[in-house]
Amino acid sequence: MTYTTRDIQARLAALGYDPGPIDGLDGPKTRAAIAEALKVQNVKRVEELFHASGLHRIILHWTAGAEGLIELEQQHYHLIIDRSGRTHTGALKPEANASCHNGRYAAHTRALNTGSIGVALDAMAGAIESPFEPGEYPITQVQVQALAEAVADLCDTYQIPVSPYSVLTHAEVEPTLGVKQRSKWDITWLPDMTKPGDPVDVGDKLRSLIAAARL
Repeated sequence: MTYTTRDIQARLAALGYDPGPIDGLDGPKTRAAIAEALKVQNVKRVEELFHASGLHRIILHWTAGAEGLIELEQQHYHLIIDRSGRTHTGALKPEANASCHNGRYAAHTRALNTGSIGVALDAMAGAIESPFEPGEYPITQVQVQALAEAVADLCDTYQIPVSPYSVLTHAEVEPTLGVKQRSKWDITWLPDMTKPGDPVDVGDKLRSLIAAARL
């Protein structure tokens, strides 16, 4: 499995080693963090810091959908949680995104699909960011809890730390990992909020729920 410098930096940060900025540049701080991680983890190659599947990241979305799954949603996400809290599998297994070279993968995040599991809340059709309007199909609390439990299971299965560098919302991708997106604001609003919030703050709330679900 081949990993980009950005992937390696994010994995190091998720495991608790400081690679410096997640910028895709192989600088001295990144190399020092790699050396420290290899020593502490008692492995010889950077690839051994990752799960054998090649999956190392979970990105959380909403579909901007209404009631009922559609084929387009199933093609783009590995897991989809409906507003009643039921979890549905997408058309492809997460392993399809271990390598995207064959063109058969779930395309859920611009320029960051390889190694990334896509999990989505099926909700928010007609929502408007500003002035905020949640639309007729807002995220539900039971849906959020089901998301936390499903992602906790994925973290256990693929040995993915619950960190901002490895479990993050689509809205966090650009500020946290430096990969440009197209004005994505999912997930910046949750049912207990009056309006969208800071992406990382909302991501922290979700990670807290996911961490609790692992206990």
